[in-house]
Amino acid sequence: MSGRGDSEIAETREDQSQTPDDERDLAGPEDAQDPQNPEHPEGAEDPEDVEDPALVARRARWTAAATGALLALAGLAASTLRAAGSAPALVPAAYAFGAAVCALAAFLGSRGRTRRALWLLVAGVMVMALGDQFD
Repeated sequence: MSGRGDSEIAETREDQSQTPDDERDLAGPEDAQDPQNPEHPEGAEDPEDVEDPALVARRARWTAAATGALLALAGLAASTLRAAGSAPALVPAAYAFGAAVCALAAFLGSRGRTRRALWLLVAGVMVMALGDQFD
């Protein structure tokens, strides 16, 4: 077997163990103060960087509701355009059904069921895409 022996690994670890840059990392919690802000410890999270969980949930609800509404409107518009054209009846029906699924996803997303809304959005778009294949 080739490779380094245990003595070489130990020597490498000793060489890397402490440098002047690491002294601040090895200091205790009472010494870990930010020199620019003495009340804010260096390892603690900045209060401005922490996001409020309620804000994150509200943003997810709005995103799910807006995306569902937008896809539902797009599906209804495509269904109307396909119904006015010479496409088989299955194509506008698929677009209308996909739009209904996306509208349901928008409703669930606005109620906080964002994971179910995401999967319904995916299913609705897939139904619309499948209906487009029949054209």
